[in-house]
Amino acid sequence: MDQHDVDKNNVFIGGFSSGGNVAFLLSSYLIKSNNSVQPKGMFVIDSPIDLEKLYDNAQKDVSANIDADAVEEGKFLMALFEKELGKPTENQEKYKIASPYLMSSPSIENIQYVKGIKTRFYCEPDLEWQQQNKGRKWENLNAFALKKANESLLNLGSEKSEYIETKNRGIRANGKKHPHSWNLVERGELVRWMLP
Repeated sequence: MDQHDVDKNNVFIGGFSSGGNVAFLLSSYLIKSNNSVQPKGMFVIDSPIDLEKLYDNAQKDVSANIDADAVEEGKFLMALFEKELGKPTENQEKYKIASPYLMSSPSIENIQYVKGIKTRFYCEPDLEWQQQNKGRKWENLNAFALKKANESLLNLGSEKSEYIETKNRGIRANGKKHPHSWNLVERGELVRWMLP
């Protein structure tokens, strides 16, 4: 930011899916470390912010064997997490550090730092689509953890945290319906939210 003379006064960090996890962790880190870059806000779009829950959901997708893509992704995630963090039942402390939010603890280690900034959690919990295409229930969706994280922020005293549930916006660039999509965000409204 210094190199390119970028104004640090109105920084918002956001991302989709795992990119939202990175945005969340980075925002927390910058605030915690009193970095010269202090985000004014953060947004995540259908992000799996609880890695312990993501591991559990990956196991369920593999066991259910309903959707080939979900099975393949589930196997990949389980192998990756076991290699990098171990199994959640054996290494919960590592999951607590790597997860923006962990429901099982409940851990506020990473979430507490963003309570003073604007936050948005976008999701589209299309239960009918999820059940038909992936065999998933409400508790297996990213939306479940996002709603809990928003509730935790409000309980910590945040007055700027929003949980935004969309309907019929989950359409991918190829025109196919999919609730895990960048399109959940209404772009113009998001830009207005970020303006000082």
